[in-house]
Amino acid sequence: HRPAQLTLLPHSFPSRAMDENQTKHPDFLLLGLASWPEHEHLFLALFFTLYLLNMLGNLLIILLICSNGQLLHAPMYFFLSHFSFMDISVTSTTIPKMLHNLYMGRKNITYASCLAQMYFFMAFDPTKNFLLGAMALDCCMAICQPLHYPVVMSPTRCHIMVSIAWLLAHLHSLMHTVLMSQQSFCDQDIHHFFCDSQPLLVMACSEKHLNEMLNFFEGGIIIIGNFLLILVSYALIVHAVLWVPSAQGQGKAFQTCASHLIVVTLFYGTAIGVYFQSLSTYSGDKDKVATVMYTVVTPMLNLFIYSLRNADMKAALHRSLAKLRNIIYSHSSATSTLGGTVL
Repeated sequence: HRPAQLTLLPHSFPSRAMDENQTKHPDFLLLGLASWPEHEHLFLALFFTLYLLNMLGNLLIILLICSNGQLLHAPMYFFLSHFSFMDISVTSTTIPKMLHNLYMGRKNITYASCLAQMYFFMAFDPTKNFLLGAMALDCCMAICQPLHYPVVMSPTRCHIMVSIAWLLAHLHSLMHTVLMSQQSFCDQDIHHFFCDSQPLLVMACSEKHLNEMLNFFEGGIIIIGNFLLILVSYALIVHAVLWVPSAQGQGKAFQTCASHLIVVTLFYGTAIGVYFQSLSTYSGDKDKVATVMYTVVTPMLNLFIYSLRNADMKAALHRSLAKLRNIIYSHSSATSTLGGTVL
């Protein structure tokens, strides 16, 4: 008799002798919306609509800024164009996979895809955090130090700040992803709609003290430290504005930074609630609701916040629409003239 052969199936869990409850490289199941299976078609339509609005709104902001030299060379709008690009990147990292799973009726994601999704989300999102800090500094310098503003916020320094934001965010993400790749997992079920660090750590079986320390301290420095910078900037702005003699001047100064302040409130109000909680108090359902606000709804609001409340953006939109109408009119006139000549 030939000896029996042992066939190893890919992605199978280890044998009982190797602890069947733990595996280092499983395929995962994203169960973010599994609590309401009867509403999956509604969620598909809702999130697809929100994703389209987010993409179109932020692309419009980028196109308006890039097509207008005056806006592009203004530090606030230069940072805003990068911020809008980060919003597109964050939602494109998370939502398409969720939409695909809802449409196909599947929930699986491979181990490598899960880590890749986590890496890009944790790289793009902190970049937004740093950009909000740079925008607050820009507001502060414009109102508090207007004579030094052109020097401090020169185009070269603005590019350096954006480059540093990208670099620090990717280093932050790399540390988290490398540590997560060393974990073994007790379960396949991720009670979330994408691979984020908190739900993955809840599933981890191996020692995760270092991961938690990194979340609180390094994450705290990035988020809370930047948030404190923004608070100090606005405290200086309020102090400077109170010395403006006229009420009209005060209103104009506050209006300069009103849109940024709204975005800061939405961003940090949800981000702190999502990421600054211990694993013992982690609640998947609460986290999902907060994360939807944080990753889907807030980025979609950028167009309304920056376009409807901002005179410069509205003026750029009107100019772009006027140019588009002129191009269409010129094309129609040329076509009519050509048709008449042929006849």
